[in-house]
Amino acid sequence: MLAITNGKIYTITNGIIERGTVLIENGKIKAVGANVAVPAGAAVIDATGKVVMPGLIDAHSHIGIFGEPMDEMNVDGNEMTNPATPEVRGMDGLNPNDPAFKDVLTAGVTTVYTGPGSGNVIGGTGAAYKTVGRTVEEMMIPGTEMMKMALGENPKRVYGSQKKLPMTRMGNAAVLRNALIQAQNYLEKRRRAEAKAKEEGKEPEYPERDLRWEVLGKVVSRQMKARIHAHRADDILTAIRIAREFNLDFVIEHATEGYKIADILAAEKVPCVVGPLLIGRYKLELQDITLRNPGILARAGVKIAIQMDDSSETRWLPVNVGLAIREGLPEEEGFRAVTINAAEILGIADRLGSLEPGKDADIAIFDGHPFQSMTHCVYTIIDGKVVYKRED
Repeated sequence: MLAITNGKIYTITNGIIERGTVLIENGKIKAVGANVAVPAGAAVIDATGKVVMPGLIDAHSHIGIFGEPMDEMNVDGNEMTNPATPEVRGMDGLNPNDPAFKDVLTAGVTTVYTGPGSGNVIGGTGAAYKTVGRTVEEMMIPGTEMMKMALGENPKRVYGSQKKLPMTRMGNAAVLRNALIQAQNYLEKRRRAEAKAKEEGKEPEYPERDLRWEVLGKVVSRQMKARIHAHRADDILTAIRIAREFNLDFVIEHATEGYKIADILAAEKVPCVVGPLLIGRYKLELQDITLRNPGILARAGVKIAIQMDDSSETRWLPVNVGLAIREGLPEEEGFRAVTINAAEILGIADRLGSLEPGKDADIAIFDGHPFQSMTHCVYTIIDGKVVYKRED
């Protein structure tokens, strides 16, 4: 048993406890409060003068897949041989020994969503992972697979340069629609086979398996969420349009110009995984980037998470949250953006994102305000085990 005592506890969902205790047993949070008794024999971390909060969650990264060092032979994030590759899985390219995982522990990051990049219109599945472990299976949080999709410049640049579809935004949308229709057709053939077999009292004679449409079929049947990369406002609106047509459960990734249509995103109840916030205008669709974006979206009522879209650079996630708060993001929403909001978007809020009894004991302890640039993470705890301790 482990007890974290005397810390200022940000529970996220149940307020702030100025001087409290978090009790951990068998990898889970057993109790949180101001008057929690510490059992005899428990290991104790004295957090006097420190902030205790849930481990940080980066809801969009490429850690372990865009490997470091980023040599061509070490980067496995984009299968750019076809604009629609729903069959590829990020987990098959993830390296648990990527040194970036150790880097992000120093920032209190305990969970990341990582997966394919945006070179294709449909890039394959990513998933949420704890940031320690020897194998992919050990790190992966079951049931968190989601499908990466992308609109805007990236796919049209990749394939347009080869004079192949898609070379325009029209082409991007056409590729996506066509693939979704193929998946619908695949499911319909299976449904008809089942209906015929039931009518005849026989075993179904299914069509030959096709992994592409089998996996994408989970998206069109809402068993799997779509993560749609879109920076520009018009691309975001195209994503919403297509999602409506096919009744998709979806999230907008980046939403760089989301502030231009914040009212629409709020009305449509579209979650946005916003960022990275400190990139420059290295391509046209980033020309109107602003640090005010997260604050504008949150104040409009959009559920946001803040992301780094990177590997080891994920360790600067707390600083980015601080900058967003400086530029108008309400502080409470800043905390939620890398804890419970991220967990809800990833479908893991029953396990992570807040300090509550029964949840995984994934905890970060800071020696100051977590989002100030001079603050250190002094402890990172995952499943009740100290996986990082700062040595002065």
